[in-house]
Amino acid sequence: MLWIKSLHIVFIASWFAGLLYLPRILVNLAEETDTVAVSRLLGMARRLYRFTTMLSIPAVLLGVWLLLVSGIGMSGPGNGWLHAKLALVVLVIGYQHACGSLLRKFELGENRRSAKWLRWFNEVPVLLLLAIVILVVVKPF
Repeated sequence: MLWIKSLHIVFIASWFAGLLYLPRILVNLAEETDTVAVSRLLGMARRLYRFTTMLSIPAVLLGVWLLLVSGIGMSGPGNGWLHAKLALVVLVIGYQHACGSLLRKFELGENRRSAKWLRWFNEVPVLLLLAIVILVVVKPF
């Protein structure tokens, strides 16, 4: 079980690395006017989004495995933290899809978001990760 937990943590860390960097590329896209630079940034964003998506799959599957095989949080009182964590994981998956949607808008030249808005959007995964880690470690309820 420790191997599964270890792999889960590594894939989560890698997934979040992508989720932290991809919106920053979108900020640069919103500020860039040079077509060569825009093309290069779009290529970087596409590859990073694809790779981040690939990292999310084993991260989620390993988490499901931990949940089902080890039974963490499956029964008994005091497992509200797990339900809150799972809700936040759903938000993380939604955030990743929102990144993909923003990327598609940039690719189509239809972005309406400002660089300032994208900078704030870039902070969302930090808050989600902070909340998830606190829930897992502290288990406040």
